[in-house]
Amino acid sequence: MNQTLTIVGAGRVGKTLGYLFHRQLLMTIVDVVNSSPASARAAVEFIGCGRPCDSIATIAPAALFLLAVPDDKIAACCEQLVRSGHVTEETVVFHCSGALGSEVLNSAAALGARVASIHPARSFADPAQVAASFAGTLCGTEGMPDALTILTPLFHAIGARLIPVQTEAKTLYHAAAVFASNYIVSLLAVAQQTYAAAGIAPADALKFATSLAHEAVDNVARLGPAAALTGPIARGDSVTVARHQEALAAWNSDAGALYGALADATRRLAVLRGHRA
Repeated sequence: MNQTLTIVGAGRVGKTLGYLFHRQLLMTIVDVVNSSPASARAAVEFIGCGRPCDSIATIAPAALFLLAVPDDKIAACCEQLVRSGHVTEETVVFHCSGALGSEVLNSAAALGARVASIHPARSFADPAQVAASFAGTLCGTEGMPDALTILTPLFHAIGARLIPVQTEAKTLYHAAAVFASNYIVSLLAVAQQTYAAAGIAPADALKFATSLAHEAVDNVARLGPAAALTGPIARGDSVTVARHQEALAAWNSDAGALYGALADATRRLAVLRGHRA
């Protein structure tokens, strides 16, 4: 299958998907739209094909349009796409937001276009690394069946595993992703800072934190959260937890409050494996 595709917003996600579709010869990339000529040219260079554009007004027709712009710009970009005259009943318009459903593309749907959302559950901090390891990536899917019928084989061909998400549940779905990805990064930053406050050099502090985190995540994947839980709360050591809380509060009140909130969540998890603190 070979389709024509235009990417609007070829940042980390957009250019990674463009590269994967092009590499598998699944798509003829028509136009790549970014906010500046330089960023559009850089995205085209990464993808390996396409015409760089800095405005939706200058794009050519395509069968599929990927709107990989920030969430708060998707609806406006879709309306600009509609005004371009390239949206018909044969068009598929989709976005990659985790928080928004396909209803944000209603201006295109009103013209008969097929609309959907497909959210790759990955951290795109390093697009080249994501592109090299995309096989097996879980993607939350939602939208019109006719759109998903076209998009599903294309995403399967680049190695995606597609999981349906209810439209009304997308905000919770995305909040779960933030817990699992963004907030882990924040927690590791706090852990590094806390090690540093204990006199550990920042580079070594980061090694301590990430080494433990890798092992914990691996254990959760193998055993499930309750069975993977270790530490003072899991073994019922409330004295140590209280000492932690006191030391953190004396050093940094925000870190102390964060520890307290996470301790409460951890106590609830510990109950599931028969431990209380």
